This record gives sequence, C-alpha cells and structure tokens, in this order.
Amino acid sequence: MKPLGQILVDRELLTPQQLQDAVDEHNETGRSLGRVLIQRGIVTEKDLVAALSTQIGMEFVDLTDSEIDGRATTMVTEALMRRHIVIPIRVTDGKLIVATSDPSNVVALDDVRTVTGMDVEAVVATKDDILDAIGRYGSMTEDIESVASDLAGDDDEYTDLSEIKAATEEAPIVRFVNLLISQAVADGASDIHIEPGERELRVRYRIDGVLHEVMRSPRTIQNGVISRLKIMAELDIAERRIPQDGRIGLTVSGKKIDLRVSSLPTVYGEKIVMRILDKTSVMLTLDDLGFLEHNNNRFREAYTKPYGMILVTGPTGSGKSTTLYATLNVLNQPGVNIVTTEDPVEYQLPGISQVQVNNKVGLTFASALRSILRQDPDIVLVGEMRDRETAQIGVEAALTGHLVLTTLHTNDAPSAVTRLTEMGIEPFLVGSAIDCVLAQRLARRVCKKCVEMKRPEAFVLKEAGFDDDIVAERPEIPHAVGCSSCSNTGYRGRMAVHEVMTVTEDIERLAVARASSEEIERVAVEQGMRTLREDGLSKVLLGRTTIEEIGRVII
Repeated sequence: MKPLGQILVDRELLTPQQLQDAVDEHNETGRSLGRVLIQRGIVTEKDLVAALSTQIGMEFVDLTDSEIDGRATTMVTEALMRRHIVIPIRVTDGKLIVATSDPSNVVALDDVRTVTGMDVEAVVATKDDILDAIGRYGSMTEDIESVASDLAGDDDEYTDLSEIKAATEEAPIVRFVNLLISQAVADGASDIHIEPGERELRVRYRIDGVLHEVMRSPRTIQNGVISRLKIMAELDIAERRIPQDGRIGLTVSGKKIDLRVSSLPTVYGEKIVMRILDKTSVMLTLDDLGFLEHNNNRFREAYTKPYGMILVTGPTGSGKSTTLYATLNVLNQPGVNIVTTEDPVEYQLPGISQVQVNNKVGLTFASALRSILRQDPDIVLVGEMRDRETAQIGVEAALTGHLVLTTLHTNDAPSAVTRLTEMGIEPFLVGSAIDCVLAQRLARRVCKKCVEMKRPEAFVLKEAGFDDDIVAERPEIPHAVGCSSCSNTGYRGRMAVHEVMTVTEDIERLAVARASSEEIERVAVEQGMRTLREDGLSKVLLGRTTIEEIGRVII
C-alpha cells in the first residue's frame, strides 16, 4: 500500500519538503499526518479524503458536484443516516451505493443493508459533504410519511375545499413540494413530471432530454401534492375535469426560476408537468449555443440584414426559442424597435415589447402580428407559424422591409420551404421572403469527468457517415462511460447541432418550381450547407459528444 504522503506528492498537492516538515511535526506531537497537513493549510479535507480512498482502493465521491438520486435517499431514515454519517446516493446494477466518511464502520453498512434489503457498496466522501447532503435530502422520507398519514383515508376525492386548502398549507406538504422543485433545479432538470398511478404517485425529472424516475410515493399523498402545486400556480383546485395551465415564480438557490405548470386529467387523477425556465439562460449568446464557425458565419449573414425571414426549425424541445432569444440579445439595440408575439412568453427581455397570445379573447398569432406591424417595428419575432394566415402576414412583413424571426416544425432546413408552400403560401413569395433556415437538435455532451477517448473500428466510422479520410485515419473519439457526477449516464449537459441553409437564387427557383425537399437539399449541400449529421459528427471529432448520441437525435 502506497503511503498517504506519497499519494499527495504524486498528485502535486504538496512538495516533498512540505511532506518531510509535516512528518517531523507528526513524530514530535503524535497528531495524525493528515490533521497536521490540514492545520498547516497545505491540503483540504477533501484532498485528504480523496487520497485516503485511493490508499484503501475505494472510490471517492465529491457530493457537492455529484447528482444524488432522490429515490436512494428515501430508502433510509434521516435518523439512521445521521447516526452513522452515511447517505445512499444511487442504485447501480442492483446495488445501493452509500457514501461514508468512515469506510471501516462495517456496522453502519450492515444497518443500511438490513433496512433496505439490498447489497450495499461503500464510497468515500467528506464528513461535511455528507452532513450537508443529509440536510438537503434526509427529510424527504419523513415528509412523505407525514403527508401520507395526514391524508390517509382521502384517497379518492376531497369533499370539502376548505380541508384541501388547509392540508396544502401544512409543513410536510410544503417541504415536500419545495424539495421536489429545488432538487430538480439542482439536478439541472428541464421538466418535472408528477404522474398518478393506480397505487402510487411517480415523480420523474427530464435531465438532458431524458426522463429519470426520482421516486415512487404512496398514492395517499397525491391529492395534497397536486393541490399544493395548483394553488401555487393559481389554478382552480375544484376543477379536475379539464386541463389547466398556470405559472409559478420562485427563487431557488439564488436563481430566479419560472415554472410553467400544466395539469391534465387522467384515469387516476391529474398529471402535473412543470417546465423549469431558468431566467439566467435567457442571457445566452450564440457562442454559448455551440455554433461551429462555418454555421455561425452563415447565420450571422442572415440576422444582420435589415429585412427578410429567418426560420428556426426542429421538433418540440430542440431549443428553438433559446436560439431566437440569443439572436434577439445580439440585435437588441437602443435604435431598434423589436416586438414579439409568443405563446407563451417564456422569458421577459428588457427593452423588447412582448405580446402574449390569448386565443380565448381572439388575440391569435395572426391578429397580434397585424397589430404589431402598425407599431413601426424593425424586427418581429413570431413564436410559431401555426397556420396559413400567420404565415401569410409574416411573409408579407419580410417582403416589406421587416426582419422576421419565427419557428416551424420540420425535420430539416430544406423541408421548411416545402412546408410553407403546403400551408398555402405562394411559392414565389416563399422563395423571395425566406433568407435563411436554421434547423437544430439538442444532443447530450459527454461527461468531462469520465469520458474515455477510444480509437473505433473503421466500419463504425463508416456506418456513422464520416468521410473516407476520417475512416482511414481512425482518430480517437469520445466514449461515454458513466460516473457519479453524471448519474452513470456518461453525459452531462446539452449542446445544439445545427444545419444552416441560406436561400440563394438557385433555391429560390426550386421553390417557385415546387421542387421536393430532397432536390432543395441537394442544391443547398452543393452550395455549402452542412447537414445536421455532418455538424454532429464534427462535434464528435471535437470531443463534445459521441457517435451514439448523434445517432439517437438525428435520423
């Protein structure tokens, strides 16, 4: 076994001379070498515990930078966690992974094994980090049990609205709901799904575009939790037969967060989905979105023109709104009048007039857009081209000296031209109005902490679509592994993959001739457009994502 001091020297956390001085003090005073190093300010407790874990051959986990699975923490009571200073952090391959500051404490691990009935594997973390995590997650089990007992017997329907409102104000429910939201924000989730079942309530978070189950709770807490959320979102708690939409504004860990709340009646009760909107993300620049230089230059040429239409296309959840907001951040100058019409207004931007669509009172995209054009705008953002009328007004605005930014649901950039034609817009107007189409997808980034660079077989590169030169060269590319920091997915965070099609005279002629999207794509590629797959594979070569992830998001 390598000495502790030598491990710290190998990690360049202290010099041989500092080690010798510390050893001398250790011999004189009898204090442990680790305590001497910490008191001298040479190493931190975290550095020391990481070195000790290496010395005994165990994994060290930094809990301040790791995702803790809420399901795992509910398997053990807070009292047991505090008694032994341990916390379950995840379940992997049927084993419960438990963080401990004292791996020699076999009694603690035996107690956890007895309570959970699972095989237990220990990892090492600092005592302070474990106590902090227990403070954040440890009360979840007690809250669930408290809420469940309070609401026992009210499994199906509340009969008295005053009772339901009183129940939702009680501390257990309030803590439980707040914990769900704060944990989702801490985990970087984009959505929270609260789904009633026949016997239990399931909670899932969408993280990096993929749903992860967080916990299953007794069905008896269902009405209290859902009603609490509906009250926070100012929805009608007495109405359970129709869908409702609302909004919650919160500050979580110093961040201003908007929650868009949607309720949907299902067989077993109302399902709640909350979209988490982090207001700090609205200040993103186009550079933050992962544009490569080639696409960035082509897109910049389009949005710096004084008029024309820019379409951003892609499926729901592909980051279209974020891209448009980032573009508006660039264009938002004191001498420019920018007006938007959106459904909903996701982020409120300073210096920009934003109109919320309200179909109930007749304020549709089309009617709002007509009024906006009477407001002397320079730049107009239309949330979505949903119908022929909106598209027609938008096209005419682009042809009469306005820069129009909008979104459309198509699979790629060339399809946007044919889609507008199918909506009933005259082909010659489509070709003249559109200046640029940006198609995009969101792909997960590889986790920087566990990524491995591997040299794949030539046939793997060939099947992925790489050029023959790349196939012959067989460069090292990222391989997703999985660690505690990324919940063993191998990915952490997301980036956009782009396809920028500039509408040239040749493409304009094809639009007028009602050419197919395949013909338009062929000409666009000849004129310098890089397809979504090509952009994605470029980002694989840059070490940002994997072949498997590009294959998942791009057909």
